[in-house]
Amino acid sequence: MICIDEMGPMSARTHRGQDLIRPHPNSALRAERARIELDYGRRPTEGFVFGALQPHTGACLTRTYDRRNIATFVEFLDHVEAWIPAEIERIYVVLDNLPSHAAYDVLLFNLAHPRWEFVFQPKRAAYLNLIEPWWKTLKSLALKGRRFEVWSEVEQAVERATQYWNDHRHPFVWGRRRRHRIPKRYGFAAPPVSVSI
Repeated sequence: MICIDEMGPMSARTHRGQDLIRPHPNSALRAERARIELDYGRRPTEGFVFGALQPHTGACLTRTYDRRNIATFVEFLDHVEAWIPAEIERIYVVLDNLPSHAAYDVLLFNLAHPRWEFVFQPKRAAYLNLIEPWWKTLKSLALKGRRFEVWSEVEQAVERATQYWNDHRHPFVWGRRRRHRIPKRYGFAAPPVSVSI
C-alpha cells in the first residue's frame, strides 16, 4: 500500500519555530516567546511538494514541482513506479478526490501499469490517507523555525528532510501514541485504625 498526495501551494518564507525560549536553569529569567522577523505581504506561490509514503516500512519519496496539474502528477507516478521494487506484484495507492487524480492521463497510466490499483478515499475523510499526518512530520523536519529566501532553499530542505526520514524510518502508525496511565488498583480500603482516648 502506498499513500500519495501533494502539499501546497508553498512559498519561500519564514516558518514559525518553537513557541518558548527557556533560559538557563540557574537564571532568574522566565521563559519568553520566541522572536521572529515577520514577513509582511504575500509572496508569490513557488511550488508544490508531491509525496508517496509506504506506511508498513515508513519509506517515503518526495518531489517538488512548480505546478500541480495532470502532467506533473503523471510524472510523479512514473517516479513512484521506478521507486517501487519490480518484484511487488500489486500496488494499492490511496488517493484523495482531486480531479487531476482521475483524469484520462492517469487512467492511461493505470492501464499501462496493471499492477497499480487506485483507491480513492471518501470525501471529507482526509485522515484515512496516512500521508496527511506525515506532512506535519515533514514540515517540522524541513521547515520549522527556518527562513527561506528562494524556492530552491525550500527544495533542498525538503530533500534533506526526506533523506533524514528514510535513514531513520520506522513503520508509520495511524493515531496518537498511547499516553502512560497509572493502573487503577481495585479493592477495599484498609479499615480505619481505632484510636483510644
